[in-house]
Amino acid sequence: MNAPRAELLERVRSMAARVATSYGLEVFDLHLRREPIGWVLRVVIDLPTRRAEDGTVLVEAITESIGVDDCQQVSQDLGAVLDVSEAIDTEYTLEVSSPGADRPLRSADDYRRFAGRPAKIVVREAVDNQMYFEGRLRGVDGEDVVLETGRKIKRIPLSRVSRAKLDVEFGTH
Repeated sequence: MNAPRAELLERVRSMAARVATSYGLEVFDLHLRREPIGWVLRVVIDLPTRRAEDGTVLVEAITESIGVDDCQQVSQDLGAVLDVSEAIDTEYTLEVSSPGADRPLRSADDYRRFAGRPAKIVVREAVDNQMYFEGRLRGVDGEDVVLETGRKIKRIPLSRVSRAKLDVEFGTH
């Protein structure tokens, strides 16, 4: 890899974003790593956050998600763009995927977008003597994530969250 790494990643991210946008998607994450099989470019695509006319984040229906077809289309097109541009000057494997059912939550908009879904949250500084929370997201109020844990409502300052992700919920029959 001859180009400086940060410059290369920014260039590849820009190409990936153009391809994803052409399908109404966005780049959630992108990594280029050396692994036992060689260089691997992982591109994670997602549906963009939808907003109402007033700018508020709309809650995403659980049925809305990235499908295999979306990943395949972006992979094909991005692979062609990368090949033509010769941005990556060594052999690599391209992998395109979705964030998954247990996707990370990174911003206040994510907590709003996935309100009603189960989540796991780890904080860097205890909240009510707890470092780990599981419950159902109720959104964001001011600077706090609102989480329903059983019969209690917990308010967790966003500034204390070190990592959070959706929890997989299996349907009951």
